Amino acid sequence: MTDRRIIVALDFPTEEIALDWIGRIDAGSCRLKVGKELFTAAGPRFVEQLMRRGFDVFLDLKFHDIPHTVAAACRAAASLGVWMVNVHALGGRRMMEAARDALAPFGQPPLLIAVTVLTSMAQEDLMEIGIAADPEEMVQRLARLAQSVGLDGVVCSAREAAMLRRQAGAGFCLVTPGIRPARAAADDQRRVMTPRQARMAGANYLVVGRPITQADDPLQALRDMSQAMENEVIE
Repeated sequence: MTDRRIIVALDFPTEEIALDWIGRIDAGSCRLKVGKELFTAAGPRFVEQLMRRGFDVFLDLKFHDIPHTVAAACRAAASLGVWMVNVHALGGRRMMEAARDALAPFGQPPLLIAVTVLTSMAQEDLMEIGIAADPEEMVQRLARLAQSVGLDGVVCSAREAAMLRRQAGAGFCLVTPGIRPARAAADDQRRVMTPRQARMAGANYLVVGRPITQADDPLQALRDMSQAMENEVIE
């Protein structure tokens, strides 16, 4: 049994490597995230190829620019037919409103979510760029802004999910990267949680990379993580 609440991060350098890996799973087993590296290497046609194979695609490009440019980028993403797209909440209200309005004419627009604070960032990282708030406070502030604009949800650490679920209510989508099985290495993520912890905290979707993409049997790894979301026995 697999679980489409799991979004696998395709953090591969080339289209060929990514497609070879994708051939080891099936479209019903998960959703897929295409980020900056792979999108830059393979382009929109690669995303369309994934969708032709039946996968829902989260286009994770974290648009952060002037409102006009972000609106145009969101329209282009929606025209591709992706399932989810994101912007960076630090772009501010006008930028997020422009993104929202750009998707409004589409009959089935992608979910539009905002990145709050990257899960690789800790207190000292925020201080270094002049943000005095701690990560939790900053996440809460940016999530509140995104919700007030009318976005569908946010990307946040699973450690902030319970707080945001209380703040935003049941209808706001929480997408949580930094998910690791209990015995897995944190790698370059700072604020991590196990699958069950994230689910219990209120996360709607769990973004997982290396614990699945580097597994000897990725389909079994997906099954194991689905089970871990419920009871964590196999972790």
